[in-house]
Amino acid sequence: LMSVLCLGDCQLQTPCRIQKCTADFVSLTSHLNSALADFDVEFCKALRAYSACTYRNSKACRGNLVYHSAVLGISDLMSQRNCSKDGPTSSTNSEETHDPCSYSGHKEGREHQGGEKTSPPTYLFCGLFGDPHLRTFKDHFQTCKVEGAWPLVDNDYLSVQVTNVPVVPGSSATATNKITIIFKPYQDCTDQKVYQAVTDDLPAAFVDGTTSGGDGNTKSLQIVEKISGKYIEMDARYIGTTVYIRQLGHYLTLAIRMPQELVMDYEESQDLQLCVNGCPSSERIDGSGHLTSPIRGQLLPHGSTSHPWSVYTLETATTKCHEKMLVKDIYFYSCIFDLLTTGDTNFTAAAHSALQDVEALHPRKEHWHIFPSSGGGSVGKDTKFFVGFGLLCLILVVLP
Repeated sequence: LMSVLCLGDCQLQTPCRIQKCTADFVSLTSHLNSALADFDVEFCKALRAYSACTYRNSKACRGNLVYHSAVLGISDLMSQRNCSKDGPTSSTNSEETHDPCSYSGHKEGREHQGGEKTSPPTYLFCGLFGDPHLRTFKDHFQTCKVEGAWPLVDNDYLSVQVTNVPVVPGSSATATNKITIIFKPYQDCTDQKVYQAVTDDLPAAFVDGTTSGGDGNTKSLQIVEKISGKYIEMDARYIGTTVYIRQLGHYLTLAIRMPQELVMDYEESQDLQLCVNGCPSSERIDGSGHLTSPIRGQLLPHGSTSHPWSVYTLETATTKCHEKMLVKDIYFYSCIFDLLTTGDTNFTAAAHSALQDVEALHPRKEHWHIFPSSGGGSVGKDTKFFVGFGLLCLILVVLP
């Protein structure tokens, strides 16, 4: 058995972890006594655990001779002991009882190994919607133009890039029409998965046609379609990350929750991340944290010429936004700003959905709402945002 399993001097390169699988099997079986009645039951449980471990490593160990020897050895031993392929499996010890492809499991593993309990992980939220309005991981709220492709997140685990296009002629306002997400390879939990959404094409699958990553049973990464062509959710539980993407009208919105320690795990060359550091000052519409007044006049909703001309005043825009949002926070005022800027009522739904995503993903309820500050000072901790009705008094010119 030892020669088949090749313990000892077998030198294996990561990320192939067959040696760890083998060591765990030996640990599970070394104390078993073949004279006892439950020997076969426990031995088969250990073999099934060993087999599951080799399966998780099948891609990483594809060209490894030790891996293939182990697979053959497992098959022979299962035949000799009349072990069924399906059934319960065993764990080596308390340190191995956690799910290796669960972010909470990784935290538990570190707690056991360190001998001391660590504090629960801190989660951060980032969202992008509308004009676009950006809520960073630090709960800073900004309105930006950022036309073209820009990175929202770029760390060692995840890359999120958005592309923004102009909404109406003669305005610096843009909105998101393309989102690309790359889930980077991670241990035995998933290989690289790429997702891409564009206006009128919000797929419920990665670009390779799959809907999950990792072991088909554990599904450490998966996509769930909530509303066909309009709303999808992605759960990357191996990194404790959740992503929501919606299409409202002609544009896309995004919301993401991610553990703080992973958010901050990036190189200096990756510091251009809107979710982490906000928009560059040259790309911000809200100078010094204040939204400027949108131009007044008859605004044509984005879309075909068959749409009627639409006129919004401060009063009618306020009434429209109040239908969806009762709390007069930044999402409410962003809704008003977008209606006055674009005349597109879909931005009302975008602001409302963005607030719903905050309530679903933001870990701290007391920070869900950010309110305007008449003094232009901080909201929450450092967040600056002011859209008073005086600022939104309509000084209007007719768009050509």
